[in-house]
Amino acid sequence: MDQHADSAIGPEVPLVHGVTDYFKKSIPNIHVFGPSKHAARLEGSKTFAKDFMAKFNIPTARYKNFNNYQEAKQHVDEVRYDVCIKASGLAAGKGVILPTSKSEAQDALKRIMVLREFEDAGNEVVIEEYLRGDELSFLTFCDGYTIRSLPAAQDHKQLNDGDCGPNTGGMGAYAPAPIATPELVEEIHRTVLQPTVDAMRRSEAHAFVGILFTGLMITEDGPKVLEYNVRFGDPETQTLLPLMSMDTDLAEIMVACTEGRLDGVQLETTSSSSVTIVAAAGGYPESYRKWDPININQNHTLTEDDHIFHAGTALTEGSLITAGGRVIAATSTADSLTVALTQAYNIMESIDWPGMHYRKDIAHRALKATAPSQPTHPETGMTYAGAGVSISAGNELVERIKAHVKSTARLGASGDLGGFGGVFDLAKAGYKEVPYLVTGTDGVGTKLQIAQAINTHDTVGIDLVAMNVNDLIVQGAEPLYFTDVFTCSRLDVSIAEDVIKGVCHGCKEAQCALVGGETAEMADFFVFGRYDVVGACTGAVARGRKLLPDTDAMKDGDALLGLASDGCHSNGFSLIRKIVKKANLAYSDPAPWNKHQTVGQSLLTPTRIYVKPLLRLLEKGLVKGMAHITGGGLWENVPRMLPKSLAAELDAALWQCPAVLKWLKQAGRVNDHEFARTFNTGLGMILVVDASVADEAQRQLLESGERVSRIGHLVQRRVEGCMVRNMNSWNCDIVPS
Repeated sequence: MDQHADSAIGPEVPLVHGVTDYFKKSIPNIHVFGPSKHAARLEGSKTFAKDFMAKFNIPTARYKNFNNYQEAKQHVDEVRYDVCIKASGLAAGKGVILPTSKSEAQDALKRIMVLREFEDAGNEVVIEEYLRGDELSFLTFCDGYTIRSLPAAQDHKQLNDGDCGPNTGGMGAYAPAPIATPELVEEIHRTVLQPTVDAMRRSEAHAFVGILFTGLMITEDGPKVLEYNVRFGDPETQTLLPLMSMDTDLAEIMVACTEGRLDGVQLETTSSSSVTIVAAAGGYPESYRKWDPININQNHTLTEDDHIFHAGTALTEGSLITAGGRVIAATSTADSLTVALTQAYNIMESIDWPGMHYRKDIAHRALKATAPSQPTHPETGMTYAGAGVSISAGNELVERIKAHVKSTARLGASGDLGGFGGVFDLAKAGYKEVPYLVTGTDGVGTKLQIAQAINTHDTVGIDLVAMNVNDLIVQGAEPLYFTDVFTCSRLDVSIAEDVIKGVCHGCKEAQCALVGGETAEMADFFVFGRYDVVGACTGAVARGRKLLPDTDAMKDGDALLGLASDGCHSNGFSLIRKIVKKANLAYSDPAPWNKHQTVGQSLLTPTRIYVKPLLRLLEKGLVKGMAHITGGGLWENVPRMLPKSLAAELDAALWQCPAVLKWLKQAGRVNDHEFARTFNTGLGMILVVDASVADEAQRQLLESGERVSRIGHLVQRRVEGCMVRNMNSWNCDIVPS
């Protein structure tokens, strides 16, 4: 072996078994970055660590150690505070149980000491007080005298959102943690970290050389140690090392630790934020699944700030499969925590396997801590902002959108915000008699996921309005007023403003007023960075006019006019996203069907609003019925406007199917029937008109700027309410625009 070799020992097991001592004895000149066997007992034996902290006045929870099951049982029965049960030895990060009752505590003892769930690691147990507060993790370089710490990180030990479920080795982390103020960091170094290193050298006669991982709880009484590790901890290491500056050499720091000169080197970190999200196999941390194939979208764009760490994975015949409990970690750094979070979750969404599980609320404490009015001391009481809901952010949004909302004002509605409800005056809108009122509600669906993936939010509001007003106009109703609901994990005012600007744009196009809305923050319900929008619209049909469809007036031979769609509109996006993923396309890639746009930009083309041209036809009484082609496609929407005695006979060769829809059909190998049930096939609206006025109706629509085709006629119904001939025309060559 090289007499001048260097070694950095990572796993805890060889350190606890004395590999550092062995190397130093066998190779006198070797530099070993890792503590001695005696110093490694800080992790190898929790009973030793607790006694060590008690002996040297290092703050920790009150505790008692046991190697006798009956005595441990009795202690649990007698103790008057909530407890945490720890197997003393190494248990791969799973030996800590957080019972919520006496019976659960007794069950934990039985599992550890009688059933030997953790084998020899459970020969002794620590029963300690359950501490409450915020956790912090410190990774500290040590040369036995001097210490240098990386920024404080916050881990997420429990399996499920809201810090629920069993303890794990860590489901994610972020840094720096906002709670780690300079004053608190100084206190932790002064009362915990430096005393630990000093005591190990002075009283235990074993200088601690290597990395000291210290998990702490920041309680009302100050910081208290939860645990020591004697190596780089997971997932904090994945989070913290990317924060080291380019001027800092990790190898140089390690060598300096082994040579006792850490005080002569600098540890510099950037001002960025870093986030790590861990994905686990189904069943973890109990018995978990293995050997599931892992699918990774190879076209998901990783930047130099993004990293994917493999843990429980393996390669079998060239395929990546799961082979452990915690399988993969995604890390991203950025100038802000919110951006780093979004990037890390985007990485995780590009990875998939059966049973995959990851938390959706990583950094939830930091997001609450940075919300306005968050109390800094428990005695000041809890706040709504502290629960993740920022009233001030909501107020800021209202101020930003007031002018946009005002621009939607029309006769009958002022467009002002601030009341408890929206008011509409039918008389001022020109309705002398009480009209028929028609109302509808709809959303945008999973098209929103594309908007959120490419951070483009100013078109989905148009979709929201279109999906509602188009449903009203087919019943002959003039849209009058609109309301919306924007629901999110945490309110990003700029994103919400973009969405509402789109809503206002759509309302102006449809000539209806935006009279009110709701913004709801649901931090513990939605994945961070995600939102949903829902809208409702009310319209009117004047007395004396017929509500549509006028099925009594329809007859065999009536003409069918098709108004062209602007692409996918807002339906079929669950299938669209799967087809794009299967084709290994990223949303940032050039669209195969449109050389001037990316995939994401093209797919976000908003739903066309048909209100103005159709109101002109309604004024002239030219329309008997209309169908808005949305979910269910031709097969379900066309029959909804027809009497049971009639059917629509369409000829697909008579209208143009957009290139994007043809590409989706071919790339997804979607059969004709499924295609016509899922997508609009190029038709946003289908109208029933008398054959004698079909040319006039078509002329007026063309003058209004619509692309309109005569696509078929009504026939006597035999079985189906809609029949389409020449569907093979959807399979012809795609001509990119």
